[in-house]
Amino acid sequence: MDVLILGAAGMIGRKLTARLVADGNVGGRPIGRLTLADVSPPPRPNGADDVASLAIDLAAPGDAERLVAARPELIFQLAAVVSGEAEEDFDKGYRVNLDGMRALLEAIRAAHTADGYCPRLVFASSIAVYGAPLPEPIPEDFHHTPLTSYGTQKAISELLLIDYTRRGFIDGVGIRLPTICIRPGRPNKAASGFFSSILREPLAGQEAVLPVPETVRHWHASPRSAVEFLVRAARLDGREIGPRRTLAMPGLSATVGEQIEALRRVAGERAVRLIRHEPDEAIMRMVETWAPAVDAQRATRLGFTAETSFDEIIRVHIEDELGGSLPS
Repeated sequence: MDVLILGAAGMIGRKLTARLVADGNVGGRPIGRLTLADVSPPPRPNGADDVASLAIDLAAPGDAERLVAARPELIFQLAAVVSGEAEEDFDKGYRVNLDGMRALLEAIRAAHTADGYCPRLVFASSIAVYGAPLPEPIPEDFHHTPLTSYGTQKAISELLLIDYTRRGFIDGVGIRLPTICIRPGRPNKAASGFFSSILREPLAGQEAVLPVPETVRHWHASPRSAVEFLVRAARLDGREIGPRRTLAMPGLSATVGEQIEALRRVAGERAVRLIRHEPDEAIMRMVETWAPAVDAQRATRLGFTAETSFDEIIRVHIEDELGGSLPS
C-alpha cells in the first residue's frame, strides 16, 4: 500500500508518520511506500525505508497533480492553516484550507476519469464547524453555522468530501477533531493554544498566560488519541460509516479550572502558581463560539475512544514528551 500524508511536517503529521513507520501496515496491509508532503520538506523518520519527503503547495498549479500521479491508495489530508492564523489572514486561510482541498479533490477526480483511481481519503476536520448558540452536548447532526473563517473552511471541505465520495471519485472519511491537548513544542497561532500552554509550560517549569476565565468549558483529546483516530478512520469499512461521511470524535469535556486542578494533582501547587491570568477580549469572544461538549455516539460505536480525565491527558504528555517523568 502506498500512503500519502499531507501536512506531514505538523505536530500530528509527525506523530502519525512515526506511528505508521512503527506499525509498518494499515489494517494488516503492508505499507510499501510512504510519502510525506508539506510546504517545507517534512523530516524523514530514522531507519525508515522507502519514505519520500516533498515540499508542495496544494493550491499551487500542478502540485496536487504531481502527488496524485503516484496513485497513493491512502491519503491523510492534514494540511491546514490553524484557527487564529485563518482569522488573521483571510486570503491565506481560504487559499490553504479550501483551495488546497479543492485542488487535491480535482486532481483525484482527473485520475479517476483516466483510470478509475479511487483512494481512501481521511480528512482532518474540526469541531469549529459548529457555531453558537450551542447545546451541551452538541448533537453530531447539529447545524453548521461556524463563526470563524477556519470553521467555515472546514465545513465547506466536509461537504466537498461527501459529494466527491457520492460521485465515486474518492472513498472519503472526515473526522471532527476535538481541540488537541497537550500540544508539544512551540506555541502556534491557534486561538485554542492556551489550553495546552497552561499545562505544557508549568510542567516544564515555565510561566504560562491564561487569557480566559477558569469557567470556560471545552472538548479535548490528546495527540496520542488524534493519531489513533486517523489510523482507525483509515481502516473503516465505508459501508459502516454510511452516507454521512464525517464523524465527530470522542473527547473529554472539561473547564479550564478542571484542567488546572488536574495539573495540581499531577505536578503540585508549584506548577499551578506559574499560570498568570491576563484576560484577552478577542480570545474570549472567539472562545464563546466553541463547543463545550460533543455527542460522539456514532464514532464510539465504531470503536473510537479518547481519554476520560485530564489527569490522563497530562500523563500522556509526560510519557510521550517528557521521558516519563517531570523535570526535577
